[in-house]
Amino acid sequence: MSAGRDDPLRFIDLRPGPDAAAVRDAIEGVLRRGWFVLGPELEAFESEFAAASRGRHAVGTGNGTDAIALALRAAGVKPGDEVIVPAMTAAFTGLAVLAAGATPVIADVDRDTLTLDPAACEAAVTSRTTAVVPVHLYGQAADMTAIVAVAARHGLTIVEDCCQAHLATAGGAPVGTLGAAGAFSFYPTKNLGALGDGGAVVTNDGSLADRVRQLRNGGQTHRYVHTLAGVNSRLDELQAAVLRARLPGLAAATQARRVLAAEYRAHLPPAAAPIPERDPGHVYHLFPIRSARRDALQAALAAAGVETLIHYPIPLSRQPAFAHLGVRDRCVAADDAAGSLLSLPLHTRLRAGDVRRVAAAITAFEEGQATA
Repeated sequence: MSAGRDDPLRFIDLRPGPDAAAVRDAIEGVLRRGWFVLGPELEAFESEFAAASRGRHAVGTGNGTDAIALALRAAGVKPGDEVIVPAMTAAFTGLAVLAAGATPVIADVDRDTLTLDPAACEAAVTSRTTAVVPVHLYGQAADMTAIVAVAARHGLTIVEDCCQAHLATAGGAPVGTLGAAGAFSFYPTKNLGALGDGGAVVTNDGSLADRVRQLRNGGQTHRYVHTLAGVNSRLDELQAAVLRARLPGLAAATQARRVLAAEYRAHLPPAAAPIPERDPGHVYHLFPIRSARRDALQAALAAAGVETLIHYPIPLSRQPAFAHLGVRDRCVAADDAAGSLLSLPLHTRLRAGDVRRVAAAITAFEEGQATA
């Protein structure tokens, strides 16, 4: 149900919706069964999510960060290796590289899409570089044609960060299948969200999938036999059951997001520039705009009852957690974008009227600024 004219318009609404009954039934089923870790719900979800993602294998993990880290380790990345990551992403992308024991090398992004710039990626390659983690930011695929070519020239492994890109495609090909593996998150705000943390690795490589399964379960080959220094990162049965209940509605929800995004593009004023849609496979996890007066606009929207967020105000290249790395080249495009980005509400409970309300509030702000 859309908000009324004077009601606050929330950035996201995570309360139970049309799938509430299915989710409750799924939870009750797990409780009745009394099996909570590495059970039939996880096995079924892995099969169903692999099919939905058009990959051969999916392996559930505790969260999306672990999915990236375990995919890197399973693909052969080791301590001392360098892994290229984009400057504009959640810090967890870089933290996952550290968790894998490697060193993140931060490269600049494309000025328009804010996904990894292939030229900056190639310039960051050294003799120690073994992998690259392109991020499909906000739901739009990175330039995978160019990135795959860079990786091929330099013998790099690709692990795609698909944490914001469930069902997205790149040139018609499903994300997560364009390199060695793809990592997904099921954090509650994601397009496919659990009721807590969760993640998965999707891959077409059966051996890599087996290594992720071993690593996520303490490195065990048999019970109490740990042949690798693995971790404890298992998608539990309750979350797997919830995700199974929600997965059948993901395609329709994705289309609803695309319709709302088109509505925004049709009604936003020129001064509030959305990130360009370069690929029709965009799934619109977020809808950021760029404004030269971002902070004032955010305050004006809050006064009008519209909640907004910023993704991301601090590029990886300026995060204190990575200061010890020493960024080799200033990430100019990421720095320029960080001060202007503002994410508008976009979720499946919105209606076209809500989008027009947001656009009208932005237009009123811009016109007021122009006459001030």
